[in-house]
Amino acid sequence: METYKKAGHEKVNGINMYYEIYGDGEIPLVLIHGGGSTIQSTFGKFIPLLAKSGRIIALELQAHGRTSDRDQAESFEQDAKDVTTLLNQLKITKANFLGFSNGGTTTLHIAAHHPAVVNKIIVISANYQREGLIDGFYNGFGDATIDHMPEPLKTAFLAVNSDQNALQTMFEKDKQRMLDFTDLSDDDLKGITSDTLLMVADKDVIKPEHVVKMSRLIANAQLVILPGVHGAMIGENLNPAVSDKTIEITAHLVETFLNK
Repeated sequence: METYKKAGHEKVNGINMYYEIYGDGEIPLVLIHGGGSTIQSTFGKFIPLLAKSGRIIALELQAHGRTSDRDQAESFEQDAKDVTTLLNQLKITKANFLGFSNGGTTTLHIAAHHPAVVNKIIVISANYQREGLIDGFYNGFGDATIDHMPEPLKTAFLAVNSDQNALQTMFEKDKQRMLDFTDLSDDDLKGITSDTLLMVADKDVIKPEHVVKMSRLIANAQLVILPGVHGAMIGENLNPAVSDKTIEITAHLVETFLNK
């Protein structure tokens, strides 16, 4: 894992929000992790490739990793406010955004509701409506306990925050947010004007057909469907066997999109 140039916390809307900055460049690329995750568990293998060609700001959302919780449920709307508030406090007026999974849904909320700060967006393996998840996704979901949480995600969380209660809180809040998943509307997506790169895997937990639909709604969207499962294309830590070449291909596609 590449070492960051700067790391710290900012007081943001009542939470203490953690971030890391890598690389150099004018318009930063903001990385937004997936559910149950940290910067390192989602992007640990991806950041060294992205940081070669620009400045990266990676952050951790409410109740995740090194960022504190608040006495309210998680929501994609609040995450979008937290991310844009953090950037404002870091005196960044324009950024590119790359979100994976739940972080991709947050990225869509940012593009739809906070367009002034957005240059381009990359949305990887994310849905904007509940129906975008594969059939059966919610089977037994409401009964899930932390014992069902993948061990690599637990280990990554505890590596940066040893508080077992914080891990439990993150699990419960992430689970509840998915149970209460609030759709964006088609009009929300039609209102996104920024250049958009949509990426999904052919065996993802997001239906590829859903992402095709998103690509038709967003005016300036490009679509990439790659072979693999959820998170493999960026080397997320639930995919330890993925080849470096696969991650390099994804980084090349992102870099090409950002520089065109």
